[in-house]
Amino acid sequence: MARDEQLKERWELVVEKLSTQFADGDTLDLDAVIYLIGVQELGQLHRKFKKDEKVNLMHIAICRLLEPYGYYTFDYIDEQGWPHYIVKEELPNLKAGEQSVLMKEAIVNYFLQAEFIK
Repeated sequence: MARDEQLKERWELVVEKLSTQFADGDTLDLDAVIYLIGVQELGQLHRKFKKDEKVNLMHIAICRLLEPYGYYTFDYIDEQGWPHYIVKEELPNLKAGEQSVLMKEAIVNYFLQAEFIK
């Protein structure tokens, strides 16, 4: 199976499973999946977040997702329990489609590692 086809199938599986679990079957978009990963990484699952906290959750998720690619490294968890990362390498300038593929690949790898999908 071609790598792109496998990524597409795995991405669709992630979206299907998360949509069923968290969106009453409505299809989650890429940003919603990133947000959910941020909530998971923060570990404060049952609380409401303010708008600026939601942006920070997405930042946490992006750092965590791109850490295996060498772009970020975990630094510490602050007194409120929020993880902080250090930029190791600047992200390359990518077109929107390339950014989307990179994030989907990182998300699929995240959920493979967590054994959420196979």
